[in-house]
Amino acid sequence: MDTQECKLGRAVFPLLKWYQENARVLPWRTDHSPYRVWVSEIMLQQTRVAAVIGYFERFMAVLPTPQALAEVPEDGLMKLWQGLGYYNRARNLQKAARQIVADYGGEMPSDYDAIRALSGVGDYTAGAIASIAFGVPVPAVDGNVLRVISRILGDARDISRQDTKNAVRELLLAVIPREAPGQFNQALMELGAVVCLPNGMPLCEQCPVQELCTAHLEGRTAELPVKAAKKKRRIEERQVWLIFHNGRVALRRRPSKGLLAGLWEYPNELSDAMDWLERWNISAISWEKAGTGKHIFTHIEWHMTAEAVYAETDELPDGWIWASARELEQVYAVPNAFQSFQPAVMERLEKWSVTT
Repeated sequence: MDTQECKLGRAVFPLLKWYQENARVLPWRTDHSPYRVWVSEIMLQQTRVAAVIGYFERFMAVLPTPQALAEVPEDGLMKLWQGLGYYNRARNLQKAARQIVADYGGEMPSDYDAIRALSGVGDYTAGAIASIAFGVPVPAVDGNVLRVISRILGDARDISRQDTKNAVRELLLAVIPREAPGQFNQALMELGAVVCLPNGMPLCEQCPVQELCTAHLEGRTAELPVKAAKKKRRIEERQVWLIFHNGRVALRRRPSKGLLAGLWEYPNELSDAMDWLERWNISAISWEKAGTGKHIFTHIEWHMTAEAVYAETDELPDGWIWASARELEQVYAVPNAFQSFQPAVMERLEKWSVTT
């Protein structure tokens, strides 16, 4: 065992003890059934724990099994997911559920490679499911784990590189305790989430392995981990139209591929030219400013200005629909990008409930 493996090996027991005594009580930790572990791990990707809890509990109440997830209509699935973002996660969940039903009789496979082959499941998620739900001694290397390991070892390699992730995985594979792989993986994740925080502000005085941590001992926590700078986001100025008629608002479905694929949206375009209404053959009785909004995607930032329009007739372009307030709340999934306009929409649905 080399020096790095020795250091990580010495960290195993204090990490497990710390996790046993300090782990947060979360709904997916009270029941380690494979389905619950899987759904929680997908929801937690790029999403804060506090934001996930309510979604997870509602999701489980409505779709308690892979069979139920495989069979739910897509609009129903998107409505359950509305607000969590990264909607392809939900679509991949359903694809994988259908694989599980078709190939494994509705039961999650226990083999790491079989789990890894499911739609939307990468190395980290497969490791988390296999170790937590089935006790398979495989690592689960996410951003929290990479940060913890880079600081413990004083490793200045770029954690965004795949070869760095592979190297960390190999190190952890050598030391992961065979009798408690799930607890060990969760201990590393938990430490990164609540103690070994990003941006150079870890709570080292609360860390169970501070005496082993190179970054702490050498005063380098602000320098580690090393991660390549993200590319600057492209800014798009978009005009949003909130189009109303007789207590309903117009929605159109986005294309089946690309950003926010297949979701319902308020019509919007890059151009702010009012002739878009003419192109859509929509005659307006009146319109007024309805606010501004901003939404940040991974590579794009939308700056939006909204116009509220009262349409003369209920005729809409093909593929558009009219939605009532109840349908907005219960049926159609409108992504977070447009949530800043929801108060304006709900106010006008009531105000313009009859033709003016």
